[in-house]
Amino acid sequence: MRRWNGWGDDSIQPELPGSGLKFLKRRIGHAIPLPDASLEEVIARVPPSRLPEHSLIQTDPDIRVRHARGQSLPDWLAMRSGQFQVFPDGVAQPEDAGQVRQLLGLALDQGFNVIPYGGGTSVAGHINPMEGDTPVLTISLERMNRLLDLDTESQIASFGAGTPGPLVESQLRAHGYTLGHFPQSFELSTIGGWIASRSSGQQSLRYGRIEQLFAGGTVETLRGTLTIPTLPASSAGPDVREMVLGSEGRIGIITEAKVRVTPLPERESFHVMFFRNWHLAREAARRMVQAKLPLSMLRLSNAVETQTQLALAGHPLMIGLLEKYLKLRGAGEGKCMMTFGITGSKRESRFALEVVRDFCKPFRAVYMGTGMGRKWAEKRFAMPYLRESLWQQGYAVDTLETATDWDNVDYLMGLIEVNLRHGLSSDEQPVHVFSHLSHVYPQGSSIYTTYVFPVADSYEATHARWQHLKETTSAMIVSNRGTISHQHGVGKDHAPWLPEEKGELGMAALWGLVRTFDPGSRLNPGTLLRGDGGTTGTGEQTDP
Repeated sequence: MRRWNGWGDDSIQPELPGSGLKFLKRRIGHAIPLPDASLEEVIARVPPSRLPEHSLIQTDPDIRVRHARGQSLPDWLAMRSGQFQVFPDGVAQPEDAGQVRQLLGLALDQGFNVIPYGGGTSVAGHINPMEGDTPVLTISLERMNRLLDLDTESQIASFGAGTPGPLVESQLRAHGYTLGHFPQSFELSTIGGWIASRSSGQQSLRYGRIEQLFAGGTVETLRGTLTIPTLPASSAGPDVREMVLGSEGRIGIITEAKVRVTPLPERESFHVMFFRNWHLAREAARRMVQAKLPLSMLRLSNAVETQTQLALAGHPLMIGLLEKYLKLRGAGEGKCMMTFGITGSKRESRFALEVVRDFCKPFRAVYMGTGMGRKWAEKRFAMPYLRESLWQQGYAVDTLETATDWDNVDYLMGLIEVNLRHGLSSDEQPVHVFSHLSHVYPQGSSIYTTYVFPVADSYEATHARWQHLKETTSAMIVSNRGTISHQHGVGKDHAPWLPEEKGELGMAALWGLVRTFDPGSRLNPGTLLRGDGGTTGTGEQTDP
């Protein structure tokens, strides 16, 4: 059963290893958990629906609670405290594009707003209804979840937009293919959501980000059906696909996604190596991707994340032996862990591993084989459950992510970490902060930062702690050559900082696109673009 107030399956209750708990207490102190509200308490607070009765719309309180929030830390605090504030007035689960068109027509006629809902994994406020007098309908695409067509000659697969990651891969695997898109939310997020938020998968070095995989499809809008043909390339003006990618439900609802698939590889393996320090590790990563080594993924943890991962792994005796071995090899204090993937035929895989190991010799890398890599692969989609474990011990955890050019990676990572680490100094509360490069490119890299802090003595004070950390660090990112989002989209949480990245003219162009498809701002208002589209003369969007 899907957990109503947190991540994933409620039968999965991961325990925080004792060594990991001690590690956190030494760094940020003891924590006291906040009390959780019950589902019954929350259901009792759901107001009557303002939507008209309709055969496709469900208005019972339970389903409205389960579709009211995503998975950001503010969402988590709202769900755990029971203080949701706003609920959708109803939830529809259409089975085909015709029913989606019917619901959009009803929204236009009756004057209510619509929020598209995929897997509910948003960490940026994409799916949260806003307060106001206008009724809100959430349209969940979960029943549009199957492979519709597979063109093996062109290697194009068509899916219902509500198909979650495991069903995408299992249905393709039955025919000998893979999409190869594996975000950390893979088990719950959907192919339509990946497109709408410009998602990036863990093995994008081989398969590409979703913008490389998205070939075309169908979008239902308030102005009619937008059909995007599958073309291998075109110079016929701006690409309409790009209008849909990252649109976050503002121009319409994706109902069918056509994607570029690949035959299943003969072999896939994940490997780990350690470097003596961050400088050597970062230089190795940069040169590896710029040399176009045949990797499917590369993840590089800084020294604090490496230390944290080893502490949270449990098995202190085994980790102790590993630490001793690495110290003997010169990778002691300050060491950094690199995880990389190799995908292809047996011959290609053997060759690729030889190339990588030879390439990293000048950087004094200590190669550890595939044992730790297999452990990473086994648990790579389970990491979000760690929030549940930490919450039960009284700790809040959140992430910030960006991307910047290589010449700015170290500087920006340093700014982010220092600001977060000392961000609660007025409360005399340290914050545990660590980062990794999750996606690398010849031009630059993403920076993915996690921060953990004890909850305050109330939900309101805990939210205030988060808000201060989020706002000050986000402002720092966009003013220092970083994007406000590399892989999680904009939503409502990141929207205040979008004008800094796009500029006044760019924001006006985005508003023009949205108004073309949705003049009355019925589709996911407040997401991606704030306010009514007017400007103050400085590029900042005005509120309604």
